[in-house]
Amino acid sequence: MAGVKVFSRPPRQLRRKQKWPPFPTVRLDHTVRVGMLGFGVVGSGTHVVLTENRNTLMARAGSCIALTMVATRTPARARAALGPDVLLLDDPMQVVRHPDIDVVVEAMGGTGAARDCVLAAIAHGKHVVTANKALLALHGEEIFAAARAQGVAVAFEGAVAVSIPIVKALREGLVANQIEWLAGIVNGTCNYVLTQMRDHGWGYAEALREAQALGFAEADPTLDVDGGDSAHKLALLAAMAFGGAPRFHDVHVQGIRTLQACDFAHAAQWGYAIKLLAVARLDGDGLQLRVHPALVPADTLLARVDGSMNGILVKGNAAGVTFYYGAGAGSRETASAVVADLVDIARALHSGNCPVSVPALGFHHDANAPSAMAPMAALRLRHYLRVPLAQTDAAEQVHKSLTAHGVVVAQQVQTTDTLVLLTEVIDEWRVLAAVEALAQLAGLRGEPVRLRVEALD
Repeated sequence: MAGVKVFSRPPRQLRRKQKWPPFPTVRLDHTVRVGMLGFGVVGSGTHVVLTENRNTLMARAGSCIALTMVATRTPARARAALGPDVLLLDDPMQVVRHPDIDVVVEAMGGTGAARDCVLAAIAHGKHVVTANKALLALHGEEIFAAARAQGVAVAFEGAVAVSIPIVKALREGLVANQIEWLAGIVNGTCNYVLTQMRDHGWGYAEALREAQALGFAEADPTLDVDGGDSAHKLALLAAMAFGGAPRFHDVHVQGIRTLQACDFAHAAQWGYAIKLLAVARLDGDGLQLRVHPALVPADTLLARVDGSMNGILVKGNAAGVTFYYGAGAGSRETASAVVADLVDIARALHSGNCPVSVPALGFHHDANAPSAMAPMAALRLRHYLRVPLAQTDAAEQVHKSLTAHGVVVAQQVQTTDTLVLLTEVIDEWRVLAAVEALAQLAGLRGEPVRLRVEALD
């Protein structure tokens, strides 16, 4: 590739007004050789973007980024897409250990074999790019420590809200800030389901079936609808925002299965939308990490994130509130993030700089002490309660029980078989005790449903 020149010329109407210097010649005498593990949605999309945007990527990176080796369990399909110049292997460890590979792209998914391959790649001095949020949420501390010891980069822009450069925003763009809180819609499956329930008055099961039929939800949607996927992503976001290792097991997680169409109607009546939120907040009580459905004010940006899209709000003490919006899934969308990481590494290698000049989680490891966790019981928010009534006069029992537990009702709607309430701000432990007491009342026909109201301030 030596001697390839890239020039940029101004529009014709501007050439007469001033002299424009030619775009500097880019000598592409260096190739970054990429080995890929897996050739599914992420891997194939990465190949497409590398191929389609080849000239632009070379001009930006100063190097040729070449996919030279792929490990896959579907060699026939991969060969048809890749052509004859890419070496296909069936053992990912052969790629990881190969001396001619500079960067390993982990596109396998999962946390078992992927962990072993990533650690082996690091041990062999390879830089790693991955979009595997579960892998890093569960094993990130081990992986980042190994990479630091070897002096190699582990890049993961695609692990959270794939088309949104939120990793770069937290690690670099907002580096001057003390982050106060972040809140995001980071699971497109759940957001699509909730949007359909709101727009069409569908029940949860019906909305999920449509999401599955359209490819927005997996055949087994458990990881998405029960909040696990969002918790993986929140663990990474919080580590970059507040320091410490990813703390997946400290995330309070609640899914969306208990929601009904009536919840969206009542929320709208009071000026709210319902979203599955991932929230991290650091205050005097410590660090909160929680994933749960919540009522958010209808006039906020997050309330307007619909369908399968993602959106993240970040509050810094200098920048104030910033908002990040884009697709949270998809082959090309994920590839956009993966290739961006490859370009960062290629730029550093081309210039002779260290590809790990930016710490993996944004904090120098010697100063990256974790914050104490805040107990969920200390949380103070408003709450939405839906109480199913077996008899109309049971509403009086509900009010007496809530009053006895110090719960003040701000608004309510009652039908023949349901009482819906919006409380004033109250301690989490108080409302939990109140809901447990309500569940014991004889006049109810089921357990109450409780949702938090997120102020986003």
